[in-house]
Amino acid sequence: QVQLVESGGGLVQPGGSLRLSCAASGRDFSIDVMGWYRQAPGKQRELVAQITSGGSTNYADSVKGRFTISIVNAKNTVYLQMNSLEPEDTAVYYCHSIAILTGLNYRSYWGQGTQVTVSS
Repeated sequence: QVQLVESGGGLVQPGGSLRLSCAASGRDFSIDVMGWYRQAPGKQRELVAQITSGGSTNYADSVKGRFTISIVNAKNTVYLQMNSLEPEDTAVYYCHSIAILTGLNYRSYWGQGTQVTVSS
């Protein structure tokens, strides 16, 4: 099993910045992909950004140029730097990981979610 623990959410004014962190822990695993999804009230969960252990990234069009995802493989930790935040970014942000377990078993894991609210 792999556990994902998120931190860094909160309330910020429009135009402000926040940094989310997500650390993966467990036994006998390695990371294939880590990323962030978000879900606003009444909307479906959507991909925000993801990064492979090799550093390849993918972003939603709505956050390109404003958000940056990075990974520290030695710490199994992914970061999401969010700049120029807009009220439309308000959502619960969920960390997601695809981990490689013993026997090359790929498993998907989710964090518990952290609230990001952009409001004046």
